[in-house]
Amino acid sequence: MCGIIGSVGRDGETLDVLVHGLSKLEYRGYDSAGVALTGDGLQTRKCAGEIDDLRAELEHEPPAGVVGIGHTRWSTHGPPTDENAHPHQDCTGDVAVVHNGIIENYQSLRDELVAAGHTFESDTDTEVVPHLIEDALADGAGPEAAFRSAISKLEGSYAVAAVVDGTEAIFAARNDSPLVLGIDDDAYYLASDVPAFRDHTDRVVYLEDGEFATLRADEWIVSDGTGETVEKAVNTVDWDPEETGKSGYEHFMLKEIHEQPRALRQCLRGRVDELAGEVDIGDLADLSPTGVQFVACGTSYHAALYGAQLLREAGIPAQAFLASEYATATPPIGDALVVGVTQSGETADTLSALREARRRGARTLAVTNVVGSTAARECDHVLYIRAGPEIGVAATKTFVSQLAALNLLALGVTNCPDARETIAALRELPSDTQAILDDSTAESVAEQYADASAYFFIGREHQYPVALEGALKLKEITYKHAEGFAGGELKHGPLALVTDDTPVFAVVTGDDATATKLVGNVKEVEARDAPVVAVTDGQSDVERYADEVLRIPETHPRAAAVLANVQLQLVAYHTAARLGRSIDKPRNLAKSVTVE
Repeated sequence: MCGIIGSVGRDGETLDVLVHGLSKLEYRGYDSAGVALTGDGLQTRKCAGEIDDLRAELEHEPPAGVVGIGHTRWSTHGPPTDENAHPHQDCTGDVAVVHNGIIENYQSLRDELVAAGHTFESDTDTEVVPHLIEDALADGAGPEAAFRSAISKLEGSYAVAAVVDGTEAIFAARNDSPLVLGIDDDAYYLASDVPAFRDHTDRVVYLEDGEFATLRADEWIVSDGTGETVEKAVNTVDWDPEETGKSGYEHFMLKEIHEQPRALRQCLRGRVDELAGEVDIGDLADLSPTGVQFVACGTSYHAALYGAQLLREAGIPAQAFLASEYATATPPIGDALVVGVTQSGETADTLSALREARRRGARTLAVTNVVGSTAARECDHVLYIRAGPEIGVAATKTFVSQLAALNLLALGVTNCPDARETIAALRELPSDTQAILDDSTAESVAEQYADASAYFFIGREHQYPVALEGALKLKEITYKHAEGFAGGELKHGPLALVTDDTPVFAVVTGDDATATKLVGNVKEVEARDAPVVAVTDGQSDVERYADEVLRIPETHPRAAAVLANVQLQLVAYHTAARLGRSIDKPRNLAKSVTVE
């Protein structure tokens, strides 16, 4: 959500670097964009709409400068308009600022500034920052000191970057919102996420909360709130910039669905020993939790529900909580291990929940995709899912990798009675997933039901989180009403919504008592003339009652959930494509939700 890019040291290429960086941040979600460059005066260009609209604006009168910052805004305070787009300036036009996050005390600051004679041009909380810098400059402070003075007055979450006319430097600060530096031989970069500058360098420095950064053409300095220099490690990003391209696919989402076999191999590599019937998750095997509380949001919450069930099956009490509820009404923790499941490692609600757990003395574990993310740095332990960069807003390969990683965690910290069978099934997941991608009939199913009035998804046990995720994927990218239920809950209310225009996707695997019960649920909706799409391995007789069938290979029940999910991802994608939706950038949504 929102994106920042900054560049120093590229001289005549600064504008190109900024616009290219903004295009790499589009996946985060945005509704306006802008840039500010300084060198021979401070020049800004910004507008509501997409980056192509900004490009058109820049063609008329491109700004020049050796230092620059850019921004993609996702609206919080004020609608998406030219005036509300970033960067924002002070009254003199000498300061430009971009900001991610929410300044909680902006109204009181704005009231004070207006009373002091400042004029505001936007509805945003961000605009108080350049005016605060302006005041400090007027009082005789230098640019860096003025920036620090302004930051010291802010309450809330922020990643802020500023440029000042006559000073060839970028000043930045972070609190509860991600900010990373890119270190090249002859230039330095600043961004919300690595893809913004990955085409230029693979060396990065992650800022911590409360840290400041100053970037000049010949140096970069990170300091704390008192101005003391902080020694920072320079990390190397281990993925290729081409991984953030579409590689010939029409959409990032389709590309990432097809990358799932590789993502699963990366997640499992070096961690499973099929012959010994063991997994290797390093020191995490020593956690020996007596109870586990998962905290997560959205797709990651569905993975958390799945992970909690795995642990309960192995005899460890486990619950999954929505992170936004956990952070404000934390249940008793006791000696439970608190596990934050977060694709980006920057999800604000999940970070708040983890921090609350730590304040209460709990051990914390992050299950995340991003090395060096806030969750990875702040938690006591971390388990990386190794999915590789994911650009599409709707999570796909990160979800299947989360499911695989949570299987490894459950196997590693418990005495699972069927560990050998589970591990064998996990080892087959990449090839089984590829088989689905090669043979799926999801496109024809999507074509048949694209105009339905609503969609329902049902499952039980391991397949219940998959039903929830299937509904979420469909609603995210098609904008159609979709709901997921535990199969047994249909008769407790949702059946009132079932008609001959509401397809029901039933995830039925195996031939045990659970499958038999779900087949009974299928009969309930069939009796009400609802079309039934069965996602099945063919072991039950659900096909007798289904109008369409999406097949998955026979496998262990835990692995079957991963495979069924792949079929539902394809249904969502092809339905959205049939409806002409903006698949990679669905309306109102952002990839990384960094505000609560």
